[in-house]
Amino acid sequence: MDNIKGNCECKKISFEINQAIKYFSHCHCSQCRKCHGSAFGSFIEVEKPLFKYHSGKKNIKSYMSSKYCKRKFCGICGSNIMFFDERNPEKYYVSAGALDGKISLPKAHHVFVGSKASWYDIDDNLKQHLEYPSSYDDIRIKND
Repeated sequence: MDNIKGNCECKKISFEINQAIKYFSHCHCSQCRKCHGSAFGSFIEVEKPLFKYHSGKKNIKSYMSSKYCKRKFCGICGSNIMFFDERNPEKYYVSAGALDGKISLPKAHHVFVGSKASWYDIDDNLKQHLEYPSSYDDIRIKND
Protein backbone atom coordinates (compact mmCIF):
# COMPACT_ATOMS: atom_id res chain seq x y z
CA MET A 1 0.00 0.00 0.00
CA ASP A 2 1.34 3.43 -0.94
CA ASN A 3 1.78 6.21 1.59
CA ILE A 4 1.42 9.52 -0.23
CA LYS A 5 1.85 12.86 1.49
CA GLY A 6 0.64 16.23 0.32
CA ASN A 7 0.03 19.79 1.38
CA CYS A 8 -1.10 23.20 0.22
CA GLU A 9 1.43 25.77 -0.97
CA CYS A 10 1.70 27.56 2.40
CA LYS A 11 1.91 24.18 4.20
CA LYS A 12 -0.85 25.05 6.67
CA ILE A 13 -2.85 22.05 5.42
CA SER A 14 -1.17 18.65 5.19
CA PHE A 15 -2.58 15.21 4.48
CA GLU A 16 -1.72 11.64 3.69
CA ILE A 17 -3.20 8.97 1.45
CA ASN A 18 -2.70 5.30 2.22
CA GLN A 19 -3.54 3.48 -0.99
CA ALA A 20 -2.16 2.69 -4.41
CA ILE A 21 -3.60 5.13 -6.95
CA LYS A 22 -5.60 3.51 -9.74
CA TYR A 23 -7.23 6.53 -11.38
CA PHE A 24 -5.59 9.70 -12.69
CA SER A 25 -7.18 12.32 -14.95
CA HIS A 26 -6.62 15.74 -16.48
CA CYS A 27 -9.87 17.74 -16.47
CA HIS A 28 -10.28 20.50 -19.05
CA CYS A 29 -13.69 21.81 -17.88
CA SER A 30 -13.95 25.56 -17.37
CA GLN A 31 -14.32 25.16 -13.59
CA CYS A 32 -11.08 23.18 -13.23
CA ARG A 33 -9.24 25.56 -15.56
CA LYS A 34 -10.36 28.59 -13.55
CA CYS A 35 -9.79 27.20 -10.06
CA HIS A 36 -6.35 25.87 -11.02
CA GLY A 37 -5.41 28.89 -13.13
CA SER A 38 -4.10 26.58 -15.86
CA ALA A 39 -5.07 24.61 -18.97
CA PHE A 40 -6.46 21.75 -16.85
CA GLY A 41 -6.63 20.31 -13.37
CA SER A 42 -5.06 16.92 -12.60
CA PHE A 43 -6.71 14.63 -10.07
CA ILE A 44 -6.25 11.25 -8.46
CA GLU A 45 -9.14 9.23 -7.07
CA VAL A 46 -8.85 8.31 -3.39
CA GLU A 47 -11.03 6.12 -1.20
CA LYS A 48 -12.44 8.48 1.44
CA PRO A 49 -11.44 6.30 4.46
CA LEU A 50 -7.83 6.19 3.18
CA PHE A 51 -7.41 9.99 3.16
CA LYS A 52 -6.36 11.67 6.41
CA TYR A 53 -5.65 15.30 7.28
CA HIS A 54 -2.59 15.84 9.48
CA SER A 55 -2.87 19.57 9.97
CA GLY A 56 -4.80 22.65 8.99
CA LYS A 57 -8.32 21.25 8.85
CA LYS A 58 -9.55 24.57 10.30
CA ASN A 59 -8.06 26.37 7.27
CA ILE A 60 -10.10 24.42 4.71
CA LYS A 61 -12.74 26.36 2.84
CA SER A 62 -15.24 24.86 0.44
CA TYR A 63 -17.93 25.73 -2.05
CA MET A 64 -20.31 23.95 -4.40
CA SER A 65 -18.88 24.46 -7.88
CA SER A 66 -21.79 22.65 -9.53
CA LYS A 67 -24.98 20.86 -8.57
CA TYR A 68 -23.10 17.82 -7.21
CA CYS A 69 -19.44 18.82 -6.83
CA LYS A 70 -17.93 20.47 -3.79
CA ARG A 71 -14.39 21.86 -3.95
CA LYS A 72 -12.05 22.22 -0.98
CA PHE A 73 -9.12 24.62 -0.88
CA CYS A 74 -6.80 26.33 1.58
CA GLY A 75 -8.39 29.50 2.96
CA ILE A 76 -4.92 31.04 3.41
CA CYS A 77 -3.02 30.41 0.16
CA GLY A 78 -5.91 29.27 -2.06
CA SER A 79 -4.34 25.95 -3.08
CA ASN A 80 -6.80 23.41 -4.44
CA ILE A 81 -6.92 20.33 -2.25
CA MET A 82 -9.74 18.27 -3.75
CA PHE A 83 -13.26 18.03 -4.96
CA PHE A 84 -15.86 15.39 -4.33
CA ASP A 85 -19.00 14.44 -6.15
CA GLU A 86 -22.01 13.96 -3.87
CA ARG A 87 -23.22 11.18 -6.19
CA ASN A 88 -20.09 9.20 -5.29
CA PRO A 89 -19.54 10.04 -1.58
CA GLU A 90 -16.93 7.36 -0.89
CA LYS A 91 -14.37 8.94 -3.25
CA TYR A 92 -12.25 12.08 -3.10
CA TYR A 93 -10.60 13.56 -6.18
CA VAL A 94 -7.38 15.01 -4.82
CA SER A 95 -5.43 17.63 -6.73
CA ALA A 96 -2.28 15.94 -8.03
CA GLY A 97 -0.45 19.27 -7.76
CA ALA A 98 -0.75 19.11 -3.97
CA LEU A 99 1.12 15.78 -3.75
CA ASP A 100 4.74 15.54 -2.58
CA GLY A 101 7.64 13.41 -3.75
CA LYS A 102 7.87 10.71 -6.39
CA ILE A 103 4.53 9.01 -6.80
CA SER A 104 3.59 6.03 -8.91
CA LEU A 105 0.51 6.97 -10.93
CA PRO A 106 -1.41 5.04 -13.56
CA LYS A 107 -1.73 6.26 -17.12
CA ALA A 108 -3.93 9.36 -17.14
CA HIS A 109 -6.67 10.41 -19.54
CA HIS A 110 -8.17 13.77 -20.52
CA VAL A 111 -11.79 14.60 -19.67
CA PHE A 112 -13.99 17.48 -20.85
CA VAL A 113 -11.76 18.19 -23.84
CA GLY A 114 -14.88 19.56 -25.54
CA SER A 115 -14.48 22.66 -23.37
CA LYS A 116 -10.68 22.84 -23.22
CA ALA A 117 -8.86 26.16 -23.43
CA SER A 118 -8.65 27.36 -27.03
CA TRP A 119 -5.00 28.31 -26.51
CA TYR A 120 -3.92 24.83 -25.38
CA ASP A 121 -3.22 21.89 -27.71
CA ILE A 122 -3.22 18.39 -26.27
CA ASP A 123 -0.16 16.80 -27.83
CA ASP A 124 0.15 13.51 -25.97
CA ASN A 125 -1.28 10.11 -26.83
CA LEU A 126 -3.54 9.79 -23.77
CA LYS A 127 -7.19 8.89 -24.29
CA GLN A 128 -9.49 11.92 -24.63
CA HIS A 129 -13.17 12.28 -23.73
CA LEU A 130 -15.36 15.19 -24.86
CA GLU A 131 -17.15 15.12 -21.48
CA TYR A 132 -17.24 12.54 -18.71
CA PRO A 133 -16.34 9.07 -19.97
CA SER A 134 -19.33 6.77 -20.21
CA SER A 135 -17.85 4.68 -17.39
CA TYR A 136 -15.02 5.54 -15.01
CA ASP A 137 -14.89 1.86 -14.06
CA ASP A 138 -14.00 0.98 -17.66
CA ILE A 139 -11.14 3.49 -17.58
CA ARG A 140 -9.78 2.22 -14.26
CA ILE A 141 -9.83 -1.36 -15.53
CA LYS A 142 -8.12 -0.45 -18.82
CA ASN A 143 -5.42 1.55 -17.00
CA ASP A 144 -4.58 -1.21 -14.49
